[in-house]
Amino acid sequence: MPDAEGIYTFPDDLYRAHQTWTDHLAERHRAHDHHVIGLKAPHGGRPHFIERRSPTGRPVLAIEPHHDDFALSASGTFLASPRPLTVATVFTRSTSVHPTLEDTYSTEDAVSDLRNREGAAALAPFGATRLLLGHKDAEPPYRPYSEDRLDQITEELRQIVEARPEAELLAPAAVTRHPDHLLVHDAAVRLGCRWFWEDLAFWSTYALAGCDQHLFRARTGPVMPPELVDISTVILDKTTVLRMHGSQMRPERKMYRPIRHAWTTAADLPTGGAYAERFYRTESP
Repeated sequence: MPDAEGIYTFPDDLYRAHQTWTDHLAERHRAHDHHVIGLKAPHGGRPHFIERRSPTGRPVLAIEPHHDDFALSASGTFLASPRPLTVATVFTRSTSVHPTLEDTYSTEDAVSDLRNREGAAALAPFGATRLLLGHKDAEPPYRPYSEDRLDQITEELRQIVEARPEAELLAPAAVTRHPDHLLVHDAAVRLGCRWFWEDLAFWSTYALAGCDQHLFRARTGPVMPPELVDISTVILDKTTVLRMHGSQMRPERKMYRPIRHAWTTAADLPTGGAYAERFYRTESP
């Protein structure tokens, strides 16, 4: 564990545990176990294996800003308790790619295609329906979104929501100053969303920055009380999901930042679990 053995050795321990788990699932896959499916990392093509989920219960419509946000922030919960899932991704055009791959993916079309394939691979184990809105994501230096853009995207999402009246809405809590996250959060609130995940895309900044935490608490106050979901039993499968969404990441240990955050979050679990994801609700489910 990070604090017991040293936080900087933790990724290596997780890497070895994940490799052992992958080898075990690969053996089951070779034995024609139909509960195990094969995945290939979109960049590099490295094979991975994961158990297929069988969703039950009330459907969920997750509204994410970018292709990686559901995978980073909420995928462990749905690996542990699968529900029929639709994921609507708002900002699906991008030029943001890992600096070492800028020559390989040198155009907006190439980057957007890679991130689309990463999103599809990450959601494959959930049997999720994917809906892509096709907007361009914000680029630094970040500026506040316009009301016109909020109105436009809210109406596009409204059509998706109204076509799925039985679905429970899930969206980012916007524990970050990123304008795309703030816009999607505000649009979801307009549409009646009451359930939000803690954003992890900017884990390395917001989770360690007291100013971001202060801004979030000042904005939400007691309106959004936190709740934790224990994801200890599925942490290795979540690692596989992260390897799909982050196939471009170099070095590989960067993919483990959300897992490390889940480990620290779990310190507040009353059950003493090892890993958890944090959500917020504005009312009881």
